[in-house]
Amino acid sequence: MTTVLPALGVVTVGDAPLRPADVVAVARHGAHVDIAPAALGRVAETRALVEGLADDPEPHYGISTGFGALATTFIAPERRRQLQASLIRSHAAGTGPEVEPEVVRVLQLLRLQTLATGRTGVRPVVVETYAAMLNAGITPIVREYGSLGCSGDLAPLSHVALAAMGEGDVRVVGHDGEPGPLAPAAEALAAASIPPLELLEKEGLALINGTDGMLGMLLLALHDLRVLLDTADVAAAMSIESLLGTDAVFAADLMALRPQVGQAASAAHLRGLLAGSDIMASHRDPAVCTRVQDAYSLRCSPQVHGAARDTADHAGLIAERELAASVDNPVITPDGRVESNGNFHGAPVAYVLDFLAIAVADVASISERRTDRALDVARNQGLPPFLADEVGVDSGLMIAQYAAAGIVSELKRLAVPASVDSIPSSAMQEDHVSMGWAAARKLRRGIDGLARVLAIEVLTAARALDLRAPLQPGPATRAARDLVRTVAEGPGRDHFVSPDIEALTELVLSGGIRDAAFGAAASDRAPAPGDSIASGDTTASGGAAAPGDTTTSEKTTTAEEKR
Repeated sequence: MTTVLPALGVVTVGDAPLRPADVVAVARHGAHVDIAPAALGRVAETRALVEGLADDPEPHYGISTGFGALATTFIAPERRRQLQASLIRSHAAGTGPEVEPEVVRVLQLLRLQTLATGRTGVRPVVVETYAAMLNAGITPIVREYGSLGCSGDLAPLSHVALAAMGEGDVRVVGHDGEPGPLAPAAEALAAASIPPLELLEKEGLALINGTDGMLGMLLLALHDLRVLLDTADVAAAMSIESLLGTDAVFAADLMALRPQVGQAASAAHLRGLLAGSDIMASHRDPAVCTRVQDAYSLRCSPQVHGAARDTADHAGLIAERELAASVDNPVITPDGRVESNGNFHGAPVAYVLDFLAIAVADVASISERRTDRALDVARNQGLPPFLADEVGVDSGLMIAQYAAAGIVSELKRLAVPASVDSIPSSAMQEDHVSMGWAAARKLRRGIDGLARVLAIEVLTAARALDLRAPLQPGPATRAARDLVRTVAEGPGRDHFVSPDIEALTELVLSGGIRDAAFGAAASDRAPAPGDSIASGDTTASGGAAAPGDTTTSEKTTTAEEKR
């Protein structure tokens, strides 16, 4: 069995639960998958139990019976191979656009992890085949629609199993990480010297009963969201600075009055990102700035961003628990029993996918409000309308805000929960389903939309900072602004804006904006006790920004201004 993908590290399956970073490494970066020798031993032991039950004249679900609503139908031994193949062929009923290769690779990897636990009753060759397909870059075609998240992601996992049988179509991911042309699975397996599987008793069920699709998309979304939430803090800092806002409201002692972990992390970021700014210093004197309080979109940024961080932390906890699970039905228990169960139901994963979609929509919403404020001459503290060069002739970034507003509106629709929309199936045997796959698919679209909204805010704030010259932004926001200038033009006559937004979206998603700002903040100032400066924290509340506490208190007047 040959390897096509470049081996960017090695991930071992079967020794311990996979880590989220392992999943990203295999799905996106072609890390090589090894199987722990001890895992193959466990797999062989439980397979022997299944083979013993296959010879039992008494029916055993999934081994000598039909499936779902047909679970009471006894299948004669000579028909069981046909039963397993028929199960996969009939359940590979997905339709619609192709699912992204990284999602398919997650499906393959997470199902492989469950097979390697020895709790499913498959033969070692099944485990080895799935690992070999991943290492060869053989990526089955999985379709958008088909999963209800009831007995797990049945249809998507069936498409993967179908390819392992040498049927259906695949794409082979090459050395460049790009998927190749559509090809028959049998040809791709032959080219990689991987014999197609002929499934025996229990193996068809074991390959398709799992929450692997929804879990995999959750893990990928969390990886991206942690970058985006840090970037949201950078974008907010740039907006606050360029709009002559105050950093006094982010003081550590004020944050301690409401001990929310994510809020404290975002506020610490903002203090560090705004430290050392000439622009911030220019209006600290009350005689210069008579505005009593900033708008909510500026003042409450850490409260909103922080709530999203806490939501992501909770989702990460659920994801790590699910990574430690062995989801199948029936399952082989450690003491050798074969038991039916309902662990395939996707509710735990579906709920947090929906929670995250809500958080994503709200972070995008507050970002768009900051963008709009920067473009409105009545609210942007002396900047030109729409940050245009020649007002009336030029429109500046007017329509960039339209784009952000349109995306935010879409994200609000995507925030409607999928997990409450159960619909019965399988002749009412599967009468309550999780819709976790649908929740995961809309979250992926939400993550993309948030990245674009943040890119538009960064683009707008960078121009606004330029227009504050000769006053200079602080080291962190200046570093972000300077990176923006490598892909997008500064103030001046109108030009084609769309390429700027696309380039900045890539910088946002890659972590480039985050890293530039956080790196400059960390190098410019020594950290104060309790502030976070370590980049790449494994929790959503982590991040990288040097602190910059301020203690200037705000004045209050009317009840309206206090609110």
